[in-house]
Amino acid sequence: MNVLDEFRWRGMLFDQSEGSEEVLAKQKIAIYTGFDAQGASLHVGHLIPIMGLVHMQRYGHTPVVLIGGGTSMVGDPSGRSQERALLTYEQVAANAESIREQLSHFVDFEAEGNPARMVNNADWLMNIGLMDFLRDVGKYFTIQQMLAKDSVKQRLEKEEGLSFTEFSYMLLQAFDFLTLYRNEGCTFQGGGSDQWGNITAGAELIRKIDGGQAYAVVYPLLTTASGEKFGKTANISGGMDSVWLDPERTSPYKFYQYWFNSDDADVIKYLKLFTLLDQAEIGEYERAVTEAPERREAQRRLAEEVTRTVHGEDGLQSAQQATEVLFSGNVEGLSARDLMGIFADVPSITVARAEVANGGKPLVDLVVEAGFEQGKGRARTLIEGGGISVNSQKITDTAASITISDAIEGMVVILRKGKKDYRLVKVEG
Repeated sequence: MNVLDEFRWRGMLFDQSEGSEEVLAKQKIAIYTGFDAQGASLHVGHLIPIMGLVHMQRYGHTPVVLIGGGTSMVGDPSGRSQERALLTYEQVAANAESIREQLSHFVDFEAEGNPARMVNNADWLMNIGLMDFLRDVGKYFTIQQMLAKDSVKQRLEKEEGLSFTEFSYMLLQAFDFLTLYRNEGCTFQGGGSDQWGNITAGAELIRKIDGGQAYAVVYPLLTTASGEKFGKTANISGGMDSVWLDPERTSPYKFYQYWFNSDDADVIKYLKLFTLLDQAEIGEYERAVTEAPERREAQRRLAEEVTRTVHGEDGLQSAQQATEVLFSGNVEGLSARDLMGIFADVPSITVARAEVANGGKPLVDLVVEAGFEQGKGRARTLIEGGGISVNSQKITDTAASITISDAIEGMVVILRKGKKDYRLVKVEG
């Protein structure tokens, strides 16, 4: 197989330029994919183009990671209903450094023979003069050509329209391709299917200016089996959050759970797209989904593989430990620090140390303050019925109080309603 065959069986190939198959079968090439630094973290929606670079490197090609330190000053209009907020140069530079670290978990910068490279388009875009750019690049693009691109047409149909700043993005990305063709030997660019117009514009610019041949490889944009946008998960307030690669924004536990909760209709597709498991092994999990879906073996393996790649072995162990604690409700033997990490994603309340000193704080009051019930009468009924646990112990005494001795290391108390509804009580002061 060549790498495009790998993409096909994995469901990763949306489209490619004419002639690209023959080139990849005969040559070792350099391919780049760009990641704008609009935020300090990438999210799981970026994983398909990232995995595209991973597979390219596995087949002996050289991946070039482009951090969009320059283009992030403008913002790509593709897939956007309105203009992105403009960032300062300092914000973009900080974001680029964070993204650089995240990408290092995927591609190998020390591989023998074809180590990955990383570049930042701020190095050339921030130094080029406007008149030079318009003369040397702009003259090769017609307005008709730019208006025909889907990313432009979609925005022009909306009331907000499209600013000249965003309209120029295609030229900047095309110039990136030309620069990397010259400086890094990149003859291929990869990206999401929404980038087809921008990528082919760069290939055309290379042909017109340097007489070179360049190619595009694009990957599908995903939705879940239920039709929701891939990479989104419900938050506590009922809205939707992105699933980020940064552990400060999406904890390893929450990240693990996102994959573990994959629908049976999605999990095999995700194993193909986001792991390096081969066809035979994925076939075994496909049979497991059909024959014993309740065991969730495919989901568990998917969560393990992706979490290990993004967060390392320590992050995976932390996520698995949190999963076990939250499933069993057993917090015995865990430190306050461990518990605050495990329960970082659940709602929390604080109580002053003075409130739990001496006689303590009535459990009924805590149940109400935690939002488990709206009034003390209903809270008492819940407690009497065995619906509340403190740390790992079920409490049925409505007169019970929580004292400092109940707080683990004097710092936290774990309240649980039923089997899975938790609150973290932090003791302050």
